[in-house]
Amino acid sequence: MADRQEDAQVFPFEDSLKQLEDLVERLESGEISLEESLQDFEQGVALVRTLRERLDQAQQRVDKIVEQEGGETASQSMDIMDDDDKDMDK
Repeated sequence: MADRQEDAQVFPFEDSLKQLEDLVERLESGEISLEESLQDFEQGVALVRTLRERLDQAQQRVDKIVEQEGGETASQSMDIMDDDDKDMDK
């Protein structure tokens, strides 16, 4: 498992996002064993954490650039869930 977490930290953002999308597709297919599902889920959680950290870092960089240019930042947390996902939380 440590190797997967290390991989998630090394891949470029887009590659990590694609890997997460592939994992979700595998999980949704229902064609893998319980053990494989648990491993994929665990890897997916690690990828989500890494991607969220990268998005937070990017937001901080954008805020810093805007502040340096004398502008005001209207910092809002980035929400990576789309409207369909938000409806599922209700």
